[in-house]
Amino acid sequence: WFTFDQLSTPTLYTILKLRQQVFVVEQKCAYQDCDNLDPRSWHLTGYHQDKLLAYCRVVYPSEKKSCPTIGRLLTHSTVRGKGIGRQLAEEALAHIKRTYPGTDTRISAQFYLVIFYQSLGFTISSEVYDEDGIPHIDMTHDHNQVKTQ
Repeated sequence: WFTFDQLSTPTLYTILKLRQQVFVVEQKCAYQDCDNLDPRSWHLTGYHQDKLLAYCRVVYPSEKKSCPTIGRLLTHSTVRGKGIGRQLAEEALAHIKRTYPGTDTRISAQFYLVIFYQSLGFTISSEVYDEDGIPHIDMTHDHNQVKTQ
């Protein structure tokens, strides 16, 4: 975990490069990735042999959003389907529970990932909407709710 100020320039460059690789190039979605939220976020990185393979950020609560938000959760194409995305999301939720106890967590999820996020305890909290040409849905995680499977 890093705050924005703790990220070195090479680490930040590597993060932004992977985010662009996944969200802009792979998903063929032209959008403004640098959205002014990175300075107000925790950044979780996952490396293997000096290669960044997983990343997400947790945007701090603010006046606009009263609870933390998980965003930019991704894994490198070479490790998808191996449970790393789940580990990343679980660590983000644990970090939020430690750092902001008693708050909900929100995510603007790509719609095709609804079942994945539901398996982590998220519930749907909006209708499907278009964000940059990709169907999204808002979901909320209540940390006080007991998760059953």
